[in-house]
Amino acid sequence: MKKIAFYIILIVFLSACKKNTEDTLQHLSGYWEIESVLLKDGSKKTYNFNETIDYIEITDSFKGFRKKMKPLFNGTYETSKVIEKFQLKIENDSLNIYYKTPYTNWKETILAASKTQLKIINKNNIIYLYKRYIPMTID
Repeated sequence: MKKIAFYIILIVFLSACKKNTEDTLQHLSGYWEIESVLLKDGSKKTYNFNETIDYIEITDSFKGFRKKMKPLFNGTYETSKVIEKFQLKIENDSLNIYYKTPYTNWKETILAASKTQLKIINKNNIIYLYKRYIPMTID
């Protein structure tokens, strides 16, 4: 009886993890603007204006890239030539991003992702809070 209960709990838990990952993945792609950074000493830096934004694209279920974009007033973007490719991995109930460039590689963990916000922590315990970028056009 204990084994059956254990397997039922395990199936429910794994289903919940898969659902959370799928929810996170569906919101990850797009244009993101940094809103604030919470440093490990507890201090917070707020960004009222950003010259660049991050564009994240999932190219298949667990691979993608990120690059910096500079929004222009006519609604288009100037893009950097640097592309940070990444691999997504589910580890210890967390969704981790493993970046690899010709210069370095690093890992970040997605704490939360919704239609409007993205929250990521890096190895230095610095938390980045992004908001979905809404382009401004001046006619």
